[in-house]
Amino acid sequence: MDNIEELMKQVPELVAVYGLKIILALVIFFVGKYFSGVAKKLTERLLNNRKVDKTVSTFVANMAWAVVFTFTVIATLGQVGIQTASLVAVLGAAGLAVGLALQGSLANFAAGVLLVMFRPCRVGDYIEAAGVAGVVDEITIFATRLKSPDNKVITVPNSAIMNGSIVNYSMMDKRRLDLTIGVSYDADIRKTKQLLCDILESNDKVLKDPAYTVGVAALGDSSVNFAVRPWVNAADYWPAHFELMEQIKLALDENGIGIPYPQMDVHIKEMPAK
Repeated sequence: MDNIEELMKQVPELVAVYGLKIILALVIFFVGKYFSGVAKKLTERLLNNRKVDKTVSTFVANMAWAVVFTFTVIATLGQVGIQTASLVAVLGAAGLAVGLALQGSLANFAAGVLLVMFRPCRVGDYIEAAGVAGVVDEITIFATRLKSPDNKVITVPNSAIMNGSIVNYSMMDKRRLDLTIGVSYDADIRKTKQLLCDILESNDKVLKDPAYTVGVAALGDSSVNFAVRPWVNAADYWPAHFELMEQIKLALDENGIGIPYPQMDVHIKEMPAK
């Protein structure tokens, strides 16, 4: 009973000492968490004002948030009474084990640094990588976020992007359309070629330099296949594709040039009756 009474007498003192420490620790944590978000926004705004590429500014802003938040956690633990120096020593001793356990995350982090340094793709580029395709929306510390053409959000680990091929459709300002137009064997080849050239000449999205190419690419099973290869601005790729396909179909119909269906000649041999 004496021990209980003595402990009860110490409760106000314990509450006064440790309660104040816990309250201060919570204040430090929430204030530090707030300032980590502020640091992220300020860093991104500063880099954007200096016309730094958005890919770099987003990545550096995420790094600033991580640094400030890490110091906040350390300060919070120190306020509670945990020896942060000892904690850092323990974490350092366990660094190898943590590194092995988080090797996937560390690989993603390293890949993110490489993406920012070498810039095979930037925010706003349409790319194909790791088996998916979309517009790069953000490159974070561990993953890259893409938006697909049908407005789906795809999150891809950075290591998966860096360890494979990256096809960037937006890096060059000009792209070539590769169209294959099949016409009937009965069609006048010279007339068909001239007709295709006239369509390309009249389309305002087709560039004059580099020059387009029109030629017979193959003699197919049921059609003569023309290769129609105009150059367009990258932003006009799909609009030009749709326009040209429609114009070519209408022009071939108006000039009586047929586009044959796949066909096969079947020869039936009659056997004499027994």
